[in-house]
Amino acid sequence: MVDRIMDVLRALSSPNLDIQRKTLDIVHELITPRNINEVVLMLKKEVMKTQNGELEKNGEYRQLLIQAIHSCAVKFPEVASTVVHLLMDFLGDSNVASAIDVAIFVREIIETNPKLRVSIITRLLDTFYQIRAARVCCCALWIIGEYCLSLSEVESGIATIKQCLGELPFYSISEEGEAPTDASKNSQQPSSVTVSSRRPAILSDGTYATQSAASETAFSPPTIVQGSLAAGNLRSLLLTGDFFLGAVVACTLTKLVLRLEEVQPSRVEVNKVSTQALLIMVSMIQLGQSPVLSHPIDCDSYDRIVLCVRLLCSTGGEVRKIWLQSCRQSFVKMLSEKQLRETEELKAKAQVSYAQPDDLIDFYHLKSRKGMSQLELEDEVQDDLKRATGEFIKDGDDANKLNRVLQLTGFSDPVYAEAYVTVHHYDIVLDVTVINRTTETLQNLCLELATMGDLKLVERPQNYTLAPESSRQIKANIKVSSTETGVIFGNIVYEASNVLERTVVVLNDIHIDIMDYISPAVCTDAAFRSMWAEFEWENKVAVNTIIQSEKDFLDHIIKSTNMKCLTAPSALDGDCGFLAANLYAKSVFGEDALVNVSIEKQLDGKLSGYIRIRSKTQGIALSLGDKITLKQKGGS
Repeated sequence: MVDRIMDVLRALSSPNLDIQRKTLDIVHELITPRNINEVVLMLKKEVMKTQNGELEKNGEYRQLLIQAIHSCAVKFPEVASTVVHLLMDFLGDSNVASAIDVAIFVREIIETNPKLRVSIITRLLDTFYQIRAARVCCCALWIIGEYCLSLSEVESGIATIKQCLGELPFYSISEEGEAPTDASKNSQQPSSVTVSSRRPAILSDGTYATQSAASETAFSPPTIVQGSLAAGNLRSLLLTGDFFLGAVVACTLTKLVLRLEEVQPSRVEVNKVSTQALLIMVSMIQLGQSPVLSHPIDCDSYDRIVLCVRLLCSTGGEVRKIWLQSCRQSFVKMLSEKQLRETEELKAKAQVSYAQPDDLIDFYHLKSRKGMSQLELEDEVQDDLKRATGEFIKDGDDANKLNRVLQLTGFSDPVYAEAYVTVHHYDIVLDVTVINRTTETLQNLCLELATMGDLKLVERPQNYTLAPESSRQIKANIKVSSTETGVIFGNIVYEASNVLERTVVVLNDIHIDIMDYISPAVCTDAAFRSMWAEFEWENKVAVNTIIQSEKDFLDHIIKSTNMKCLTAPSALDGDCGFLAANLYAKSVFGEDALVNVSIEKQLDGKLSGYIRIRSKTQGIALSLGDKITLKQKGGS
């Protein structure tokens, strides 16, 4: 298949997004150092094709291609230089998810490929004004703050941010009337509020319009007046009330000013730039506390901007080390942990044994018994009989089998029945044992089953005749189409010689456990957040447990729900009294299950908080919530 990889890539011409996704998954497994250049060249051509607006779902397809190129660049770093500049043209993509993938790709490549740092920074500063999504701006600002190292790069970074913010202040209050020297007359004149915003207005044909600034009297509510497009993207986003982005701008300016102090010999220039940065931060706080916007600045963003102001006014050695070194070290640690997880997953995947098409098939019953002693031959015959009757159990499996035996009738019923439930992906096999506890012969005994949920009975079991105190094994096959909550119910109907009417024995319900259908899975943080925002079904379970350790409670939930913890282990270390973690699992039908655990230790030592489950279907959310409610207290 490695030699046919280019033929496999031809399947990307299919308009079906699922086929394109599966094709890229197959190609990723077939990439080698010999064909990596051809594959990347093909993927680059496909990315360029997505710029054609006539095709449908171009944004989603482009996102798949960007993720594929990202994985190729991580696996083979030598190809990063050939794709990073092409992908940076999509930082301003209208598809926000695609643009975020590009930003994350650039952030990882600039750290793992130091030779590309200068060219990436230069290209990023040149194209920064094209970015229109707040999340992409945040990631790009972080890159600028961390990797602008030389004097020219730092000055260019500060100049780019200032240009995208536009003129200061973000709004101004002017007085109309006589000269300001006459305070008494001045106070009697009505004032006017003029908002010097330059936020782009989009016309019906998709072009941008330029509107002149206007003023509103003080007696009318203040409004934001749109200006020219040249003001920049950061100003437009700030004037929509995105003060988290404002806090990121403040942090980036703080890092650049601190680094400028190290590379700029002129103290006058440093003080000048520092003053301009302080003016920008104070203007953002002033905007957030003004009545111009519909909602004020949030407390977290306010505290962050104020912290940056204090740092620029007085910085010490330890603070400088934290801002200029520790942040980068945390990012490097995150990348190393990510690579370690991927390596462990590849090792675990390599250990899985797969049967090859040309492997020999060992037919146990045709096994040669020459040279075996009489005792060994008798043991083999007994094992064959057990296997034929379904009674052969491997060592250590007795407890598991007993746990799957469900009592269907009472001990006082004339017919006793119990079922051994075997779940295998899309099939459920019920091995029902029926025992006649009477002294009468039961005729036309039939096991009648019905299902509720996404279950379907394949074939109706046949009728049997049971002699007094005899038993019968009845098998029933049930098909499963999803992990929606499934229930199997029914009854046993029979005829007895001393009873004129047919007798009915109602069976206990069999509830299918969702744990049989979900398994731990891994996804990126971006994919988890995207699914979390997309899925509409949520089940919120309050924490109620006797476990007093946050980490132990999380481990217990992971074990009980058969899910994978996506949060890095380093983020769970320490003892701060708080813990937040994301869990992920996937069903055999391809359905996603997301769980967020947020807990806090109270003063009395007890844990409180909530466990939130989200999924695309209601059944998974409800079933997982019931499972967590039963299991979260601890123990088995």
